[in-house]
Amino acid sequence: MLLDEIAGGLTEGECAELVATILEVRRTGTAVLWIEHVVHALLAVIDRLVVLNFGRKMAEGSPEEVMRLPQVHQIYIGIEA
Repeated sequence: MLLDEIAGGLTEGECAELVATILEVRRTGTAVLWIEHVVHALLAVIDRLVVLNFGRKMAEGSPEEVMRLPQVHQIYIGIEA
């Protein structure tokens, strides 16, 4: 299943329901490719994260590894690397 920015504009409650629904879909064996800027929703579901910046892959790995990278913080969170 391909999902593109589906958490944008949702309330926290709606976002929690969305996460539960996507987790249920994954439990059925369906692969999910999710493009998203609502990071907390994405991190609640994924087991692999790829970060793109202007179409170039900047990082790939476990969510924990990728979210620790200074370049990810600089690109997406606005924190200097």
